[in-house]
Formats: sequence, structure tokens, C-alpha cells
Amino acid sequence: MSKTTEIQIEKSRNLIKGLRRHVREMGERGVSSNEINEMEKTVEMLSEANAEVDRLREVLSPKVKKMNDLLTLVKASYSESKKTLKGYYPQERWLDYGIPDKR
Repeated sequence: MSKTTEIQIEKSRNLIKGLRRHVREMGERGVSSNEINEMEKTVEMLSEANAEVDRLREVLSPKVKKMNDLLTLVKASYSESKKTLKGYYPQERWLDYGIPDKR
């Protein structure tokens, strides 16, 4: 769970507890029981959505690492091949090999 979301969920739950306690003690003063119930439902929806995102992150994280490792390999291979080609051919021929940059 992201820290920001976790903190907001905790703050909201504490507020709901406090509002419920005071609604029972003093009656509704600006915040109705229906509004509190709606807020509580929304906080629970946020908590469930956040749990789902955490599950997805667990699956996604290793895949992103694998992709980044592959990207590093491709970049290294590209760079090495490009250096080799630039060393063997004059600048005018670089475009023939898909190297658009110049020295």
C-alpha cells in the first residue's frame, strides 16, 4: 500500500469514528449519518482498490525488472554495433546501416 493512500485511509477511518461518536451524542450537526455511511463506503472502496493495485504491483514488478534488464542488453548491443560500424565505414555510409547520427 502506498504510504500516502495508507495515511489517508487511516485519517478517514478515524474521522468516521469521531463523527459517528458525536452524531450519537449530539445529533446531526452539519454531517448526517447518511454522509458518514457514504464516506465509509468510499474509504472501503479505496482500500479494496489499493489492495488490488498492490497485488498487480507484485506481478508487474518482476516483469518490469526483466524488461529493464533486456533494454540494457539491447542498448549495449546497439551501442557496440554502432561503434563498430562507425569505425569501419565513412560517415556517408552510416545511413545505409540505420545510423542517422553524425560525429
